[in-house]
Amino acid sequence: MPLSDLLVVILLGIVEGLTEFLPVSSTGHLILAGELLGFKGAVSTTFDIVIQLGAILAVIVLYWRRFWHVAAGLLGWQRGAVAFTRNILLGFLPSAVIGLFVYKMVKAMLEQPIIVAVMLIVGGVAILLIERAVKRTPVDSVEAMPTRTALGIGIVQCLSMIPGVSRSGATIMGALALGVDRKTAAEFSFFLAVPTMLAASGYDLLKSHEALTSNDWLAIAIGFVVSFIVALLVIRWFVGVVTRHGFAPFAWYRIVAGGVALVWLLAR
Repeated sequence: MPLSDLLVVILLGIVEGLTEFLPVSSTGHLILAGELLGFKGAVSTTFDIVIQLGAILAVIVLYWRRFWHVAAGLLGWQRGAVAFTRNILLGFLPSAVIGLFVYKMVKAMLEQPIIVAVMLIVGGVAILLIERAVKRTPVDSVEAMPTRTALGIGIVQCLSMIPGVSRSGATIMGALALGVDRKTAAEFSFFLAVPTMLAASGYDLLKSHEALTSNDWLAIAIGFVVSFIVALLVIRWFVGVVTRHGFAPFAWYRIVAGGVALVWLLAR
């Protein structure tokens, strides 16, 4: 792999690790960064989807005790472990079903950076409005979440199939609107990312693996490792920030970044 390509792959891995769990759209940032760096096309869309698994692995590593206790609790059919698993599965179900039907449309949108710019702005405004409107937060753990709330968050997550919306942003804002506190909303988004991104990446590789060269696999592997390392550093920081300051800083960032990107794309 040429040094220039290696640097691009490393940079994209850093972008993915930084943005996967922030409500700013990691896929949108990867699309815009790819457009800026000349990394685009069919292979780039697969790369953008699959390297997200690196960030997902960071969740598993950081929260391994939580997952371990849930797995052990399921063996004894403990109420908390069953409720946790049920809610994650309910949150995952809508996107799993709908994703099968809109896969081709989503892949096509991944090659349209102007959609990303517009949705960054729209999503930023939506976050500000939801932050102002939401006051009550009776749900303070994933296990305490009612089934209708978990399913509702899963339905809202489907909006993130539009590049630029942000999977974490959609799930966190959906959770807040449905009465979940900030910390639990962020953690539920982390946990929900595991089955969601495993399914999305697996399905994309199933569809496109024959078109990937050894160089493409190497690029994906490097992007995976880099995104994993960076995400390890970002997750704990993010939970601390939203617990103290809320999501408004990320909303304003989205609006500014989307505006700059829109001007740049239209002026080319």
